[in-house]
Amino acid sequence: MSDQTRTPRKSSARADTGHTKAAKNPVPAVDNSAQLIDFYRQMIFIRRFEERAARGYTQALIGGYCHLNLGEEAAVVGLMAALRPTDYLFTNYREHGYAITRGIDPNRIMAELYGRVDGVSKGWGGSMHMFDITHRLLGGYGIVGGQIPLATGAALAIDYRDGDEVVMCTMGDGTTNVGAFHESLNIAALWNLPVVFVIINNRLGMGTTVEKSSAEPELYKRGSAYRIESERVDGLDPVAVFDAATRAVTCARSGKPFLLEVVTERLRGHSVVDPAKYRTSEEVADLKAHDPVHTLAALLLRENLLSAEELASIDEDATARSDAASAFAEASEFPAVSTLFDYTYATPVPNDSRRLPGQPLFGAPQPTPGADQ
Repeated sequence: MSDQTRTPRKSSARADTGHTKAAKNPVPAVDNSAQLIDFYRQMIFIRRFEERAARGYTQALIGGYCHLNLGEEAAVVGLMAALRPTDYLFTNYREHGYAITRGIDPNRIMAELYGRVDGVSKGWGGSMHMFDITHRLLGGYGIVGGQIPLATGAALAIDYRDGDEVVMCTMGDGTTNVGAFHESLNIAALWNLPVVFVIINNRLGMGTTVEKSSAEPELYKRGSAYRIESERVDGLDPVAVFDAATRAVTCARSGKPFLLEVVTERLRGHSVVDPAKYRTSEEVADLKAHDPVHTLAALLLRENLLSAEELASIDEDATARSDAASAFAEASEFPAVSTLFDYTYATPVPNDSRRLPGQPLFGAPQPTPGADQ
């Protein structure tokens, strides 16, 4: 039997019964006022953290590429609020806010951006490649669409173990045009895998609008080709995102994949070095007018849920925490050059080259890792 026709355990039963797998320990209902305030605290911290990261890049404290969640804060917190701590998350390279909201220590996140040993990936991953098994964040991927087959495979592993975890896999709008997107959705639908595919549609694939790159710009409709339940939601409203993500996660936990499109905005360029000259002044003004952090703050003030003084205090705390994370990161050590190959393989491999730049190609054999232990 070929890999394309095999059926995992339980999947045939799921195909007949639909959403029959009862969700255990569903996300608890929360008071709307408390939820709004909590969402704001998270969103303003992501905003100040990302602004501090942008400053760190201009100070040459961060190397390589750096992509920020500025403008996407409502989408981030709404999505993550729908997951349990035991669920798995795969993201693309714009993942700082997701790492924060999954509960990873912001000091370790900033240290990773700075390339230091106290970072989430011990300083070797940087901005785009965070990984923390404890919080079930399984990447951070720099290859466009590279995370989608891996997330689908993780969902297959859950299915084999008869687990009740869910995999959430976020991606940008441009990713929906790569082959891995379609192949993974097809397999997930065929095998009834517990995975939520989330399109973070900030309307721009780098500098190209969705309308100029996709014949069907309403990207959630692509799920219909694979008979996957799908939905589109306003990504500037954290409560709307949370509600939609909860429905998507409930569907996946019952044994059916889900495709969720979250329509949001990116306040700045594709990366910190992109000046976003492709935007008109009118578009920039519109982005500022619909800033999700400012919109939520105005709502909290208007509904008398927080005073102006309380909003300012939350903001000051977020700024202080971001500055503290930067100070922690800058005080951390750089990884030793001798550790460059420590995580190339999980176990020693014969003839594994450990030659550093500048060392001769031939000469005295280098020690095999672990050979002297």
